[in-house]
Amino acid sequence: MSTKLTEPQGSNTLAERRRQCAQQLAAAAARAPAFSALLGLDGFVDNILHVVDKRQSVDKFTRVPTIAQLARRLAAAAGKSTNLECVSYVCKLGGNGPIMSNALAALGLNVTYVGNLGFPKVHPVFEEFTKRAEVHSIAEPGLTDALEFEDGKIMVGKHETLKGVTWANIQARWSRQAFAAKFAAADLVGFVNWTMLPYMSDIWQVLLAELCPSLADGRRLLFFDLADPEKRTRADLRRALNLISAFGQYFKVILGLNEKEAREVAKALGLPRSPGTPEGLSRLGRQIFKRVPVDTLLLHPVPFALAVSERGVAFTTGPVTSKPLITTGAGDHFNAGYCLGRLLALEDIHCLLLAVTASGFYVRTKKSPTVAELIATLRDQSVDYTGRPVGG
Repeated sequence: MSTKLTEPQGSNTLAERRRQCAQQLAAAAARAPAFSALLGLDGFVDNILHVVDKRQSVDKFTRVPTIAQLARRLAAAAGKSTNLECVSYVCKLGGNGPIMSNALAALGLNVTYVGNLGFPKVHPVFEEFTKRAEVHSIAEPGLTDALEFEDGKIMVGKHETLKGVTWANIQARWSRQAFAAKFAAADLVGFVNWTMLPYMSDIWQVLLAELCPSLADGRRLLFFDLADPEKRTRADLRRALNLISAFGQYFKVILGLNEKEAREVAKALGLPRSPGTPEGLSRLGRQIFKRVPVDTLLLHPVPFALAVSERGVAFTTGPVTSKPLITTGAGDHFNAGYCLGRLLALEDIHCLLLAVTASGFYVRTKKSPTVAELIATLRDQSVDYTGRPVGG
């Protein structure tokens, strides 16, 4: 495997890469609606909040701009207590799966989703989603208060309902036969938010034992996103990574990690710490790749993104914004953009460019991009691609 980053330095080179990517996407875009995707298994109602710094009136306030400033305020309250006011910015559908599925649907794919979006009735926040995708809900959604800042987000979750995401409920509240048919036919299968779903590994074990051996030849795409695994034990995480690798017998497996997730995986595998530079994270990515053999390992820290595979290490920066309208879901849009590129059989570097462009468009506009909007953003030379937006 090549150890050289495949994205040369220089804005002219990056501009040319963007032009080529836009050209290839435009030529292939008509094929997107022919692809099908099966995703799951989570579901959340996200309440996006801003923390009040100073309130000027009943209707006007300034927000705490950064996590670092909130941390200082909380630290100063130790031994004393304090009061925080949070203002709801928007209440929206949440969970890695629904957000990624929404993004894929906006890109034209035929999406089937199974997860905990409300049972027996789908929660109203997912109503628009049910118009874009074929939805099968098997449990009540989780709840998340997402405190958003200019430099990131703090997710405060209520997860009791996620215990209902089980293989037994998939079979009883949807259908084993219907799930198996979608699992066998979808061009892209995606399992995300392993960390918050306590029975996800057990579901994977069943799929490997009972459904995978009967799959037809032809390794389709299978995407995994762990979500932040810090709260899970290292033994749990190692089991999940072994199961993910085992799917490689039947699928082309893609594992997506942001920087924090990559470092948690590295700790679970006993790997040395690496600096957060492109070279340092490229080295860390290659080390993880050796221990977790998949088709492609994605690392997407804030300023750039990497794809590690037997084809080498692809690298790109992405669009910048200092004032994101939203950051919750940026990584899910990254994943959707990358998967679109892979389905269209684009080069790794162009898949990465689609990923960072989809993420960057979302945080700047608070909406999922269409293929036409991805093409327009890639061609717009006023968009600065010197680093990815906040969101990871």
